[in-house]
Amino acid sequence: MDNQRLFLFLALAAVLFLIYEAWMQDYGRPMPLESAVEQAQGTPTVPTTTPATAGVPSVATTPDTVTSSVVSAESAGQPGLAPIQVETDVLKVEISPLGGTISSVWLLDYAITPEQPEEKYRLMKPVPPNMFITQSGLLGEDAALLPTHEGIFSSPEASYALGNGDSLEVVLTWKNDAGVEVAKTYTFTRGSYLIQAKQTVNNGTDAALVAREYNQFQRTELYDPNETKFIRTFTGGVYYSPEDKYKKVSFDDMTDGKLDKSVVDGWISMMQHYFMAAWIPPRGVAETFYTNVLGGSRYIIGQYSPAVSIAPGATHTFSNQLFIGPKLQDTLEEIAPGLELAVDYGWLTVIAKPIYWLLSFIHSLTGNWGWAIIVLTILIKLGFYKLSETSYKSMAHMRQLTPRLQALKDRYGDDKQRLNQAMMELYKTEKINPLGGCLPILIQIPVFIALYWVLLESVEMRQAPFMLWLDNLSAPDPYYILPLIMGVSMFIQQKLNPPPPDPMQAKIFMALPFVFTVFFAFFPSGLVLYWTVNNVLSIAQQWHITRNIEKATAKRRR
Repeated sequence: MDNQRLFLFLALAAVLFLIYEAWMQDYGRPMPLESAVEQAQGTPTVPTTTPATAGVPSVATTPDTVTSSVVSAESAGQPGLAPIQVETDVLKVEISPLGGTISSVWLLDYAITPEQPEEKYRLMKPVPPNMFITQSGLLGEDAALLPTHEGIFSSPEASYALGNGDSLEVVLTWKNDAGVEVAKTYTFTRGSYLIQAKQTVNNGTDAALVAREYNQFQRTELYDPNETKFIRTFTGGVYYSPEDKYKKVSFDDMTDGKLDKSVVDGWISMMQHYFMAAWIPPRGVAETFYTNVLGGSRYIIGQYSPAVSIAPGATHTFSNQLFIGPKLQDTLEEIAPGLELAVDYGWLTVIAKPIYWLLSFIHSLTGNWGWAIIVLTILIKLGFYKLSETSYKSMAHMRQLTPRLQALKDRYGDDKQRLNQAMMELYKTEKINPLGGCLPILIQIPVFIALYWVLLESVEMRQAPFMLWLDNLSAPDPYYILPLIMGVSMFIQQKLNPPPPDPMQAKIFMALPFVFTVFFAFFPSGLVLYWTVNNVLSIAQQWHITRNIEKATAKRRR
């Protein structure tokens, strides 16, 4: 088999695989801005029921209404519903008195673009486009006795700030004339995106109160004008269970059918590129995970607890953890089992995780992700040195055979069968394996794809600068300089390889650097940096080996 033809096939297959993964696998659909603005303003859902648990009467499992915008009442001019402002060292949050809903979240350590660092990234907002909120509430036999996310809560303060303390507690209260009081408490911690959330029910009635808690995310599809149009990443729901592990629930999945699954020691999430929000229930409790779609454009993933009976005069607290922030792998791993899988490397996780760990370690020494990528490339090249040496020796020997192969082609013309037999005899006589140059390519393709996902998924490299014009290694080179350098290096490397005897193949190979340059122009510049450095190192190694073999051959001929 022609070594060059196999190389062409493998290289093109790798690039096509990357493009296919980037466009198709579990990705959200792009949403036009006009469509987002025109979304419906509210659609009630059908209440459902579940069998009683251990003597507790049947209680509705999901809220019977879901608001499209938690600020709709405020914009209508209702007094007392201005959002409560909360600010820590890493979060700026708005909590609506309507349901105690977290309606807006800004991430203070993350800018929208590198050019405007003062404009912080807004992960949650209560109105389209990109509506994304978190809601919680209580459900009981009598809807008037407990507040859903439609209930009106009050707060003693209009704004809260972390100040010099290590934690900040925000308490919102609700009560009715029957004697039921509910306190919804959010506890924020310095330097943390993890929020402790509690709903405490005080039953001041003269009868037992049956209740269950629910927590849910509601969002529309993501429209981000700053995202690269060539690469689309997953936006949608995710749940984790010890049985199913990490399970994506796309918006299409939610439309096709509702999730209804009992899970112990799991969690639910809405996530997007680099960022996520997750509800993490207490361990050992059988929560039910559910999804819903409202108006065909608003998607919900949520959880509800088992029903509990609260005796007259007694108090019960429902506790959960709420994470809202970036997908920091080390942080997520410490919060809950499986939460680190939110950084989704796909089927090459087993390779991508060690690459990320090594890259992070190098970054801790260099302080720059670009130099970390260069050092990582050198280490990978050293690890594959012997395999590459075998490959380049095979190519060098093949290069020396090029005139004899051309002579065979001229002799046998269009008789492919006799030509192939003669070529095989020549390879056997000269003890050359025409496939000897393929193994390093086969090994590097998974490493290449794994590094692609590391650079694409790791929020640590979001907007990470390198040097000169490369101020964002997670985005394509804005001036296409690095892809051009990569294309030139690929052209030089190709010249060191033995040319194919077929003129048509030769023309195809001449076009290959140009084709790859165009593809790589849309890839993250960190990945192009890796491939460029790898090419330069390969050129140096191949030139050195080829020169040594040519010298040895010339010495034997004397």
